[in-house]
Amino acid sequence: MEEQLYDQVIARLIEAHNILVITHLRPDADAIGSATALVKGLRRLGKDARAVIGQRREISRNLLSIPGAEEVELVDTLPQGYDLYVTVDCGSIDRTGSLAPELADVATQDRLLVIDHHASNVGFGSTNLIDVDAESTTTILDELLDRMSVPADKDIAHCLYAGLVTDTGSFRWGRPVMHDLAARLMSYGLDTKRIAEDLLDSTTDFDLQMVGRVLANVSVIPAGNHTAAVLVAPHADIAGHSDAAVESLVDFVRALEGTDVGVVFKGQTDTVWAVSLRSSVIDCAELAVKFGGGGHVPAAGYITTGTPDDVVAEVIAALTAMD
Repeated sequence: MEEQLYDQVIARLIEAHNILVITHLRPDADAIGSATALVKGLRRLGKDARAVIGQRREISRNLLSIPGAEEVELVDTLPQGYDLYVTVDCGSIDRTGSLAPELADVATQDRLLVIDHHASNVGFGSTNLIDVDAESTTTILDELLDRMSVPADKDIAHCLYAGLVTDTGSFRWGRPVMHDLAARLMSYGLDTKRIAEDLLDSTTDFDLQMVGRVLANVSVIPAGNHTAAVLVAPHADIAGHSDAAVESLVDFVRALEGTDVGVVFKGQTDTVWAVSLRSSVIDCAELAVKFGGGGHVPAAGYITTGTPDDVVAEVIAALTAMD
């Protein structure tokens, strides 16, 4: 990233006293880790900082293992009276949920700072720090906090590591530098085995039974030059289950033998679907953007509506048209 851009972001953070940090709907570990690390870092600089999410649905219980996660507030409207508003890990303004309309107004007032690593992020803030090469948003925040001379501690290291280990699939993809960062964060005495268990491995028999039912219906569908592994998880099957368990479904089709694209449809209602895309061959972000979504090259998502047959058919048609 350009030195000038980091300097600009740091200047905005330093000049502000009251700062509101916002992360995305249905947050993952990178979202919560980013929000908590930034809030902790800003408080160390004497700032009045808090973090919110524009939803009322409780976050996954396993995310509460991240230091400071219990302080992240669930809100319907944007809290007022802040000098600066900062979104972290939000690939587009709609990912801020119920706060999106008010944040759009804040951007016109030159008070919205965006920090993110999604390839599809066009920059919806008045100041945008977007590093698409970064493995996680916590990777960017590690650099930012270091440049601001924020003294790290075990809690901040835990927050940063949480985003790094999950967004790299336990270090299965990413740049060599991710291992250097992990080693430095581990030097603060992190129990990385426990962190992995909390964020990646922990489950219940209730959730495991749901996963088994959904996996039993996996389909392998040709799509032109590609072959997709497809899972459809109806709302009736996943309602009441943890976000962590539902999001884990994509890991089972990420690299299914004989396929090069994994697609999971997660029913939000009977006709509304949150779609996860994974591939090491196609540009998932490009595909997601076609349906109004976004993300990274190897991992992206979007929202669509229709019957199960219709939503599967539309993504297969789009896949067939690629290349």
